[in-house]
Amino acid sequence: MIKRLRVAAAAVAGLSMLSNPAFADPADTFGMIASAPLQQVWLNAGFYSYHFDRNRGLNDSNPGLGAEYRFSTVASATAGRFYNSDRQYSNYVGVYYQPVRIGPVRLGAVVGAFDGYPHMRDGGWFPAAIPTASVEYKRVGVNIAVVPKYKDRLYGALSVQLKLKVFE
Repeated sequence: MIKRLRVAAAAVAGLSMLSNPAFADPADTFGMIASAPLQQVWLNAGFYSYHFDRNRGLNDSNPGLGAEYRFSTVASATAGRFYNSDRQYSNYVGVYYQPVRIGPVRLGAVVGAFDGYPHMRDGGWFPAAIPTASVEYKRVGVNIAVVPKYKDRLYGALSVQLKLKVFE
């Protein structure tokens, strides 16, 4: 499973780089993304998280179901449910804001709320801001998040979410 995720993420990134004319010109590699309306629906099957604290026995495979509605070239709304690192079910809602690009990669953050982590507010809802990068190519994409560690309540990880566009 891990190997498949790595291969898929590499394929999406590689195809996106090859298809993006901006990536071919080094002078145009970095920039701000102009905001324009979109109507895209993406679905995902959860996350794979590589935890920085490898000795804690955390759950790296976080299957679930989520959706992302991209209403702009720089923003999208997201919601879903997954089996988290503490082996509990979590729900999430949030908004991605990614106004910066490096080649085909969109950079920014997702700001929202999560629940289901037993050491954080007894499993209740809490706010979060998580740095993210996204790459999309035709009907496939990947979101990569750097989840920060918060005391002994939340565990830091590099999280990968594969997604599939189902509507445009």
